[in-house]
Amino acid sequence: MTIYLAGPLFSEAKQNWHRATKARIESETTHKVIWPFDLFSEAEIASWGDDAPVKVMERCRDVLAECDMVVALLDGPQVDDGTAWEIGYAHAKGIPVVGIRTDFRKVGDVPGAIVNAMVQAAASSSSAPWRS
Repeated sequence: MTIYLAGPLFSEAKQNWHRATKARIESETTHKVIWPFDLFSEAEIASWGDDAPVKVMERCRDVLAECDMVVALLDGPQVDDGTAWEIGYAHAKGIPVVGIRTDFRKVGDVPGAIVNAMVQAAASSSSAPWRS
């Protein structure tokens, strides 16, 4: 099984969480974990110039399409934009999504929602469990 590890990458703390989670999944299972942070170098992104947003999205989309499951970090006052896109894409492709929220704040937009209703429903409707 190949797992796509989604979540915000823009702080040292989040990067450390993703590195540790990737290492733990790979050491405790036989699953391969794809983390978008490992798909690009800063130099590669810089070399793309104005085409960088499209190239980043296309590579992440193409790799995600080949994965069997998504594990997504949903912490924060709202779900990271890129993570929300990855969850929606996975849901549309029938790829199960496991949402992980360690943040105790409730930020849902409808009664009973832990995060944005669209994101929570996309993760909850898969055969994979929702975790909070």
